Amino acid sequence: MTNTTGKTHEPAARVHPVATLFPGYFALVMATGIIAIGAKQQKIDWLANSLYVVAAGAFAVLVVLFVARLALYPKRLAADLTSHTKGFSFLTIVAGTNVLASASAIIHGWWTLAEFLWWCSLPLYVILLYTALISDVLRHDKPGLGAGINGSWFLLTVATESVAVFGALLLGHHPSDFLAFMCIAAFCLGLVLYLIVMTMVFLRWTFQPLKPTEADPPAWIAAGAVAITVLAGSNLLAARAVSSRVDRLGPLIEGLVTLAWATATFWFPVMVAIGAWRHIARKVPLRYHPSYWALVFPLGMYGVATFKMRAVTKLDQLEWAPKITLAVALTAWTAAFIGLVIQGGRAMSNRKPSATLAVDHP
Repeated sequence: MTNTTGKTHEPAARVHPVATLFPGYFALVMATGIIAIGAKQQKIDWLANSLYVVAAGAFAVLVVLFVARLALYPKRLAADLTSHTKGFSFLTIVAGTNVLASASAIIHGWWTLAEFLWWCSLPLYVILLYTALISDVLRHDKPGLGAGINGSWFLLTVATESVAVFGALLLGHHPSDFLAFMCIAAFCLGLVLYLIVMTMVFLRWTFQPLKPTEADPPAWIAAGAVAITVLAGSNLLAARAVSSRVDRLGPLIEGLVTLAWATATFWFPVMVAIGAWRHIARKVPLRYHPSYWALVFPLGMYGVATFKMRAVTKLDQLEWAPKITLAVALTAWTAAFIGLVIQGGRAMSNRKPSATLAVDHP
């Protein structure tokens, strides 16, 4: 490209995609893994096995990509992790790991692999949660509530409850009073974190103007966070026979499970209304973005959690709900997966040498 002075200007080099990898991409594993579990619950084994392969493959690829980003672009990764708007998105790594652990145990009975994944998730939970949270608390240049908070903050609850979800499954497989105590503690902490975040988000939604570009899919995690709470509590109730500690708290846990299920059910019409306002009334184009997996996950989680809750509480009147929810979740998953494939194909066809792969400069 030549300007009026005759000098040639080369276009600026594009940043390599690894450098800007979406922090919440493990929501792909979360969504795929939970729908695989839902298919297993409905005895659709071929679908459960197929989705498990996709979830495991996506997990392996994303682990490689995130490790590469950590090694090559540590400053960019640190900037995202300590950001109000992006930091908690990294907790999808924890939730995705635990969803894959649950799927490994439920679909294939691979308890050794599942337990290994769960143990890996625990230090990741501590490191990622406290790095993002402490940074938000201590930093001086804080954004306003409208600019700083979004649906990804609900991942505080999702990640915490994901630890309890598989921990409770493991409790039924390897009874332990201390494990029971830790699972109950995580279940309760997740609820407290939800109440804190929901209060802030609800104030944001109801007392400040909402732009269409802000009503993004992570807002759906408002429903997904309480749906996974239902699953964690239901898994605990299923372990009452092997844990006297859980059995003593059984009525309280069942009450909290009912509260969480009612809250998740309450939020879905609001989420649908926000989506319709955003894409129909305000004409925001519906294009693929990795954040859409945060929309698919709550749909799949709600069905799986309802199935488990119905089983442990003997509530046969809700037998129809998981079947319908699985169909809706699978439709949403298919649309998102097609978008992912199309975007990936375009990215490969548009690759240029100007995309650079280099380490962060000191």
